[in-house]
Amino acid sequence: MPDTALIPRRGVLLILSSPSGAGKSTLTRNLIEQDHGIRLSVSVTTRARRGSEIDGVHYRFIARDDFLEMRERGDLLEWAEVHGNFYGTPRKPVEQALTAGEDMMFDIDWQGTKQIVEKMPDDVSSVFILPPSMAELRNRLERRAEDSPEVIARRLANAREEIAQWQTYDYVLINDDLQRTFGELRAILDSERLRRERHPALAGFVENLLSEET
Repeated sequence: MPDTALIPRRGVLLILSSPSGAGKSTLTRNLIEQDHGIRLSVSVTTRARRGSEIDGVHYRFIARDDFLEMRERGDLLEWAEVHGNFYGTPRKPVEQALTAGEDMMFDIDWQGTKQIVEKMPDDVSSVFILPPSMAELRNRLERRAEDSPEVIARRLANAREEIAQWQTYDYVLINDDLQRTFGELRAILDSERLRRERHPALAGFVENLLSEET
């Protein structure tokens, strides 16, 4: 009898998006720490490395000309320019991981999500994290004590634009309880790993199954 656990599958490309303060970063970190079958995609950027950052772990820091060449060759799944610096996701490591049955996680906004879905629609599972209310979102941003009132106001204004994109995602979670929301996120990943489309070798397994003598 064949070991069904050894039937290879294609990896999952899991995208998480949310307005700032809704809990996306915490959920991403917890999932990476607790599920060793998924890893975070490392973006390339043209901005300078900060003292606490490690090249190849937080980002891959590259020259502007190198980034532009990657973009022109179509080597980026998604890219954006933020405050004069470029950020992007290299295509090759993602495709290699998915082919090898490894799962990749992305912590990106709706614009980056749209670009990746256009290029790899069959591989993506997208999740949008909503706050329970705008008042609670403001409270969370203020409790972080990281931003000025002006920055918080700008983040809240951006949040409304981001939340308006919720219907473009496969799953939408309301993060009113972090533990429950994390459990729902784990359930989504487990379900996506079992999708028939991610198990191309099943066709051969079923063919052999039907040819067996009873």
